[in-house]
Amino acid sequence: MAQIITISGTLGSGKSTVAKMLAEKLGFSYYSTGMAQRKIAAQRGMTTLELNMAAKNDPSIDREIDGVFEKLVEENQNYIVDSRLAFFFIPASFKVMLMASPKVAGERIFKDVSRTGEHCYPDAAAAVEALLKRRALEVERFKRVYGADIEDLTQFNCVIETDQLTPTEICDRILVSFKVFQAHQN
Repeated sequence: MAQIITISGTLGSGKSTVAKMLAEKLGFSYYSTGMAQRKIAAQRGMTTLELNMAAKNDPSIDREIDGVFEKLVEENQNYIVDSRLAFFFIPASFKVMLMASPKVAGERIFKDVSRTGEHCYPDAAAAVEALLKRRALEVERFKRVYGADIEDLTQFNCVIETDQLTPTEICDRILVSFKVFQAHQN
């Protein structure tokens, strides 16, 4: 049976970095809805914040992004899925929530030049403001569209505050929790 670890988290919490590291360490395939969102936003000539605002009135955007989860489960492969909602769509997964304070997240996003569609802030404070707006839009939309409360931490097998941890330390904590999870599954 394939194993899927879903990595959810607040914006700028290290989801993508940690998910990629875990995929490499475990030899699992990697999938990111963040990459899909940025690609869709770029195709539409928008930032990711603008795409999230547009998704409020255009359900096809969410369907386009979310349609992939069913396919991942059907593939019967081991996956690390970097997505705020994958835990909801793949309930049998090992569910991880990473959290970062807005200040730390804003600094991370501001400094990360690889984030196409997001690295357009004049300073870290502007990044924090945009992240908080984006988070509020996502929380509201996910509740309205799916009935999913991404702020309910009881849904997760592992919750980690990432402000003071390195990606390696975060991966190590996830792996310890994942081994416990696997032991209870068998």
